[in-house]
Amino acid sequence: MKPREIARQLTQPQALSITLHLDPDLFWFQGHFDVQPILPGVAQLDWVMHYATTLLAPGFRFHSIQNVKFQAPLLPETTVTLDLAWQAEKQLLTFSYQRHDGDARHTASSGKIRLCQ
Repeated sequence: MKPREIARQLTQPQALSITLHLDPDLFWFQGHFDVQPILPGVAQLDWVMHYATTLLAPGFRFHSIQNVKFQAPLLPETTVTLDLAWQAEKQLLTFSYQRHDGDARHTASSGKIRLCQ
């Protein structure tokens, strides 16, 4: 189940910025956790791969994670921006999720994923 997309913008020839709203009824929040639901890292990576292989690198698939860092939890009713950059010559995808806090943005997670054909 994908989040609700608010906006999409091509920021460079091989870079994309997608604003998403994390609705509390997303499947990923169910049971993760009862006291305070948070978006699992596996969901974040799933969305990265979905948008990257659909919009930036069609025909490519997951190869390996070069690095990933989860810095802050993503909670229901949060608006986030997913920034993706594709370096075709290196077959490297970089991503970051930025939580919106008014006009401020705070990094929630980021990483690099190697893709292959």
